[in-house]
Amino acid sequence: MKSDIQIARETPLKKVKDVAEKIGVPREEVQNYGPYMAKIPLKLIDNEKIKKSNLILVTAITPTKAGIGKTTVSIGLALGLNKIGKKAIVALREPSLGPVFGMKGGAAGGGYSQVLPMENINLHFTGDFHAITSAHNTISALLDNYIYRVQGTGEEIKEVLWKRVLDVNDRSLRYVVTGLGPGNGVPMESGFDITAASELMAILCLAEDEGDLRRRIENILLGYTRAGNPFTVKDLGVAGAITVLMKDAINPNLVQTTDNTAAFVHGGPFANIAHGCNSVLATKMAMTYGDYVITEAGFGADLGAEKFFDIKCRKSGLQPKATVIVVTAQGLKMHGGTPLDKIKEQDPEGIRKGLSNLQKHLSNLAAFGQTVVVAFNRFDTDTEEEIKIVSDYCKRAGVRFALSDGFSKGADGMTDLANAVTDAVENAPSSPLRFAYDDDDTIETKLKKIATGIYGAHDVVFGEKALKTLKQHISGTPLDKLPVCVAKTQYSFSADPKVYGVAKDFQFKINDLVINQGSEFIVAIAGEMMRMPGLPADPQAKRIDIVNGEVEGLS
Repeated sequence: MKSDIQIARETPLKKVKDVAEKIGVPREEVQNYGPYMAKIPLKLIDNEKIKKSNLILVTAITPTKAGIGKTTVSIGLALGLNKIGKKAIVALREPSLGPVFGMKGGAAGGGYSQVLPMENINLHFTGDFHAITSAHNTISALLDNYIYRVQGTGEEIKEVLWKRVLDVNDRSLRYVVTGLGPGNGVPMESGFDITAASELMAILCLAEDEGDLRRRIENILLGYTRAGNPFTVKDLGVAGAITVLMKDAINPNLVQTTDNTAAFVHGGPFANIAHGCNSVLATKMAMTYGDYVITEAGFGADLGAEKFFDIKCRKSGLQPKATVIVVTAQGLKMHGGTPLDKIKEQDPEGIRKGLSNLQKHLSNLAAFGQTVVVAFNRFDTDTEEEIKIVSDYCKRAGVRFALSDGFSKGADGMTDLANAVTDAVENAPSSPLRFAYDDDDTIETKLKKIATGIYGAHDVVFGEKALKTLKQHISGTPLDKLPVCVAKTQYSFSADPKVYGVAKDFQFKINDLVINQGSEFIVAIAGEMMRMPGLPADPQAKRIDIVNGEVEGLS
């Protein structure tokens, strides 16, 4: 089969103003970034139209290192829905350069279910990631300047919480010392997170409008003074400047799919170290113009879907009408105990054993009140026997099942899933969301409910650092009422990436708590999770090049 980049280049693209006009966006409102990409102004969001739109979440079982194909299925489902006569739009996250040049390569879908122009989307796109990186590091520079200027006074900062960010996987920057050398500032320990983990990324993705963006930026907690008082961006006096740096980034990006379906691609927090969803504003913009809107939440349902419901939906009021959970034969085999070097080979028994992972995710999604459709993301190596095992299981479980073949067939391979989704929406839509925890629960209780109810742990324990933050800064304050965002491995229900299948009765350890006062949630870091990933032994960057003027290696 042709590579992703070959298919992308052979696809006739429409001018983005034509794509916009087709869904009802006035041409004069389209802010072009070249002929095929644009930003759409926030003023076009219509809350009355949003109420009539059907939001569909795409999530997955616990993934392999190669992923499960949620983005490809999400794009393909939008294609399939349009094929059967529905007006569908897809709303996705933006790729991060870290994984693009690291382990996974391009992240704009695949085969005949891509968002285009894939080269631009996978690289610098409209500059949103750069704007967030610049804004974040501008805060860092201004904070360090403040610390330098007030040293020796009563206004000194005793504890600095704010780091720097970079959209690159670089393990050597996880821990650094800044301010070395005479006249260069105050020496202190610091570090870098990846841009996708920046609190500004979360703020961009949760903000309701420009005013809310500024309010959240003002509330970012930078550290504590010698008197023990919180020190925020508002105290630093630079919220206006940081908002200016993000004034364009807040507008959703419009592109198109391989069949010219409209796609809003905006924001890019990871789900294993952040909240894993595209922006609320892009989702609402898509719902303003689409009868069906497909969006995805990163990694498995224990991470992306839980955060989609408990953070994004809780804060925005969004209510999905159905949830699609993507499975692959390889993913099921991995969770059924098949050796990783054998998961591409036939192993019906491995699939049978791996169904326990799917069952746990289905149980969790049902607890959220979701009507679920299982999408079997088909690969060339899958056999009819293996597919039938999953299909029969879903039939016994009373769950809708459909093949997803959008990678190789585009819209034609997605009509079964599209019909299953429309049947769910029209005849058995999801119940109003039931969250995993209540707003009034303490942070300890919230984490215990997630860990025991969603992951299967028997208890939650706090490491020394997490316990200190909990007792000194969170318990008994308004911060205790914020949602929690668990940063943990995506490869297991537990915090141990090597525990496949369904982890049970384990102890879930929280090593650190990070107060994201601006994005309005507490990040709980479990296990050995790092907010700055490292590069693999064989990074994708070794295969990316320009050949005869054209980019290669992004697929």
